[in-house]
Amino acid sequence: MTDIRRTILWVIFGFSLVMLWDQWQVYNGKPATFFPSAKQTATAPKGPASAVPAPPTAGASAVPGTSVATSPSAVPGTSGPAPAAPRQQVTVKTDLMDVVFDTEGATIVRTDFPKLAGEKPGVPFTLLEQDPERVYVAQSGLIGGDFPTHKTVMTAVPGDRVMKEGQNDLSIRFESPVQGGVKLAKTYTFHRGQYDVDVKHEVVNAGTAPVSPQLYVQLVRDGNKLPGQSSFYSTFTGPAVYTEEKKFQKVEFSDIEKGKADFEKASSNGYVAMVQHYFASAWILPDGTKRDLFMRKVDNNLYAAGMITALPAIPPGMEQVVNARFFAGPQEEKMLEKVYPGLDLVKDYGWLTILAKPLYWLLSKLHSFIGNWGFSIMALVLLIKIAFYWLQAKGYESMAKMKAINPKVMQLRERYKDNPQQMQQEMMRIYREEKVNPLGGCLPIFIQIPVFIALYWVLLSSVEMRGAPWIGWIHDLAQPDPFFILPVVMTLSTLLQTALNPVPPDPMQAKMMWFMPLIFSVMFFFFPAGLVLYWITNNVLSIAQQWLINVRMGVPPEFNLPKFK
Repeated sequence: MTDIRRTILWVIFGFSLVMLWDQWQVYNGKPATFFPSAKQTATAPKGPASAVPAPPTAGASAVPGTSVATSPSAVPGTSGPAPAAPRQQVTVKTDLMDVVFDTEGATIVRTDFPKLAGEKPGVPFTLLEQDPERVYVAQSGLIGGDFPTHKTVMTAVPGDRVMKEGQNDLSIRFESPVQGGVKLAKTYTFHRGQYDVDVKHEVVNAGTAPVSPQLYVQLVRDGNKLPGQSSFYSTFTGPAVYTEEKKFQKVEFSDIEKGKADFEKASSNGYVAMVQHYFASAWILPDGTKRDLFMRKVDNNLYAAGMITALPAIPPGMEQVVNARFFAGPQEEKMLEKVYPGLDLVKDYGWLTILAKPLYWLLSKLHSFIGNWGFSIMALVLLIKIAFYWLQAKGYESMAKMKAINPKVMQLRERYKDNPQQMQQEMMRIYREEKVNPLGGCLPIFIQIPVFIALYWVLLSSVEMRGAPWIGWIHDLAQPDPFFILPVVMTLSTLLQTALNPVPPDPMQAKMMWFMPLIFSVMFFFFPAGLVLYWITNNVLSIAQQWLINVRMGVPPEFNLPKFK
């Protein structure tokens, strides 16, 4: 039994060292050796995002994303650059965001959120952006002929650009010149209190023959890591698609780079999105509209994800309207559910979603009563500990029994130190006589691990923690403790909990039981304060429960300090 425990401990210890080495490599700008992630360190492409080529011309054999144009003017189906026209940027201000459009394609090139703090004090958070260091834009246009694309310079129709007090809706309209006998008009309609925007595409046949264009919508983003992204924990950054058939599917930038992206290629529902920590953007087409989904590399370290839908033949003088919605904003779970069913999955909990979503619901309910996210976290951990009280008590009772017989075990080890086989037999005899299971303290922990990992992802993924204060010096639960007070308390509480546990009979195990908390504590110095607070609360409650059970069973609480030789 001792060999089994030794093996388990060595595996955990080794895995911890591997993870720490990988994160150290990433921290120093080198690729991870064992656990490569989607984080990219390449520089953004030179030049504006407006130079991104359009999707390939769709046809019988055209699969979205299978070819890449090589120059800004190489839009499929055109013979040269779009007609010259005055190009400018137009800003629309609503109650929640400032959106900057480039009249080249009526492309969204910047979204600022004045009510959400950015990386620097006093500067609002920016999601979409276009500059030499960063590219993240939303585009749409027509393919299937020499039609207006996101490369076509359009005209912004005069109108209000600022949502006034008491105004619920604000629209801005862009119109293209006639190109290939087709005129494209885009109308963006913003709504008070909403991050999603209605986008109406009006396709007018101004020619003399029927046309059958296809509409594409796409998000284009570089693969750079996020500013200020921690090297000690990783969150997904990249494109994703959702369909009712295959549900939520994430795709790594590296898979697009290698041509190995695996996702649903056609559907009549769902959305395509770009996801990052706390925020997301998405294009949504109406359910029932057949569309092809694509992801592709469009330039060095630049990737596109989007959808293409075919329009019915448009007779001369007639028009066809395609409605879409564009979302850009924080991953507020309740709000995302209202925007579109399944959009809340951009807040990615991974394989523990089934546990994480109820935990988030309970956390939000607690916050509605308490009003402070820090104390809500502590209350949630308390409720979880109560729910697992009897299961955890069994584990602590087993530990108490182990602690009671520990002197006998140590005597056996000393007596049979030259005969390991006899020592194992005698130890098993004592365990049977005392009715002690050496692994009894581990089983309850293993059962609870999925719940606490799910809670970890809830706290790490919830944008509500961003900028949320707790007490005193903790002004942002999503940022590390600026004075490292919480990590120090967490380390001390973990060591105290280790000291209350029975000393493993194997000296190597005893050393590892002290080294492991110290190793894990290093990472917590760089974790968000909310996560550290959750761990401290769990430690304190566990220590209190273990202390009470030891006293109840007549095992005096004592601190087993390490004795390293």
